[in-house]
Amino acid sequence: MTTNISGEKIRAFLLDNIVTIIFLGFVVFGFIVSDTFTPSSFTNDIISRFFRNGVLVLSLIIPIMAGLGLNFGIVVGALAGLLSIVFVRYHYALFPGIGGLLLCFAIATPIAILFGFLTGKLYNKTRGQEMVASLIVGFFAGGLYEIFLLFVVGGIIPVTRGHRMINPVAEGVRPVGIRSSFEMGLPAGEMTGRGFQNEIPGMARALNNLWRIEFIYALAVVSLAVFAFLVIRRIYMKKNPAVLSKLNEPLWSFCLKIAVCGAILAFAIFSSGQIYYWYNELQNHPYITRLDLLPGISNFVVEISRVDRVPVVTGMVIAAVGLFIVYFSKTKLGQDCRSVGQSQQIANVSGIDVDRTRIIATIISTVLAAWGMIIFLQDMGHVSTYTVHRNIGFFSVAAILVGGATAARASVKNAMVGLLLFHAMFIVSPAVGLFVFNDGNAGEYMRTFMVYGVIGVSLGLYVWKANKAIKDKERLDRPGVVSEAGD
Repeated sequence: MTTNISGEKIRAFLLDNIVTIIFLGFVVFGFIVSDTFTPSSFTNDIISRFFRNGVLVLSLIIPIMAGLGLNFGIVVGALAGLLSIVFVRYHYALFPGIGGLLLCFAIATPIAILFGFLTGKLYNKTRGQEMVASLIVGFFAGGLYEIFLLFVVGGIIPVTRGHRMINPVAEGVRPVGIRSSFEMGLPAGEMTGRGFQNEIPGMARALNNLWRIEFIYALAVVSLAVFAFLVIRRIYMKKNPAVLSKLNEPLWSFCLKIAVCGAILAFAIFSSGQIYYWYNELQNHPYITRLDLLPGISNFVVEISRVDRVPVVTGMVIAAVGLFIVYFSKTKLGQDCRSVGQSQQIANVSGIDVDRTRIIATIISTVLAAWGMIIFLQDMGHVSTYTVHRNIGFFSVAAILVGGATAARASVKNAMVGLLLFHAMFIVSPAVGLFVFNDGNAGEYMRTFMVYGVIGVSLGLYVWKANKAIKDKERLDRPGVVSEAGD
């Protein structure tokens, strides 16, 4: 009997985490077979992609909580962010640097609220088909956005001839349309393409450059914060047994998490100031020299030193959004969203305005997506005007699914884990393609396959589980089932 129960638990665990396990195996395999990147370059890429995409992936959680499923419609929010950047960048001399970036947030917010309201109204009209509707509304909004920037800007809204963002035209022809790409602007003092120093600070990496610290210090701060959180939460739960039983966290799991955090913290503290000292001390030690350990220590020191500095303010924004989502889920409105997500009929009977709750969830998601797009583009430093928004929805949805989320359940932890694994896959894909097909370009096709594959597998599992639950309920409700079980 115990063996059967254990087997069922293992089977359930594998089914619930199959996508995460596949991606983890893919990343480990890619890291093993690759000789094109080092641990420091891999870490730098992961850090850059994590901070670039963090808010975009987090914007998906609240619609899932409210029963709207995977909101591919965050593209609409991304377009609100893009429109604000186009306006501010057009007037770059008036709004330079971080001031211009903050203005982008201010302009994008009311636009995103309007877009989110209209999208929420559409979802209420297409109840039960929200994911399909979100896909279509993303494509539709993208078409309107392109028409606006290609024909309305210049055709109806007057623009300045010769402006760096406007399509060049012959003398006497009216300038119309935004260029296919433009720069966010270099920080003041950096060299431009023609060799001149940029005098007006641009918005490229303006948020990232506000405050950057060494990676090892950031690792120490994060591990200490997680360590303190785990200890405080455990103490609180010991004083409230009902909460502890609800969380269902065994002691061994808590001890393992504490041990991991403690080890990372100890490593970070040692590395931050002592690693170079001990390396120099060991250089002339005969025993260490005989064991040939110095090359390994030397490589380790070099790898640590090559990891880029971490953008603290961007990280704080992502952390603030994550904490907001956790706080929101515990508020009255958040509980209403959960109730609506579980059963709209029961929520309606309980006095919850279902349509209003779904619209609010969509608005919050759209605003967060607009902010996420601004953070994404300031990190990139370059804007592909008519294409940059197209894969935002698919990549963000795939990332949160990789972290273990489903169309009906998602958390901040799913978003963070998914971000790391999904973008690790992006980094190692060329190496896997080169190893398997002897062609590095095959990695690009593999990325596309993995993105759409993870969405398809996750949705397929979700539908299969839902149908299985319905059949099980029907079987239990049939007359005679109880008596047969009793026999």
